[in-house]
Amino acid sequence: MLPSACERTFTTEVLEADVPVVVSFWAPWCGLCRLVDPILTQVKLDSDLPIKLVRVNADENLRLSNRYRLTNLPTLLLFHQGHLIKRLDHFNTRDDLRYSLEQLVTEIPQCELNRGIPALL
Repeated sequence: MLPSACERTFTTEVLEADVPVVVSFWAPWCGLCRLVDPILTQVKLDSDLPIKLVRVNADENLRLSNRYRLTNLPTLLLFHQGHLIKRLDHFNTRDDLRYSLEQLVTEIPQCELNRGIPALL
């Protein structure tokens, strides 16, 4: 299981991290959300890139859910140096999810070049 963050720890765990962070927003009632952790962990292991993985329970952290305008679960957000770089949602199948995660990991080296938009503090 991935480490968890909440509204109280989000700034420290995600926005102030010194490596890119993939945040997985999930909920206990979301079936596809259960597939994210193992796939994301495997994609990270296969990529050998410095990256931090964190999960956030969207139901228990409504301020974060609203701040990042979540409309679907699971939703994955890539942050680097306090900036939101990429958002992934709208997965239909396990293969869609895995493909999207693999594409996300290929974008991580570009984080230094593209600072993204500032995260909403």
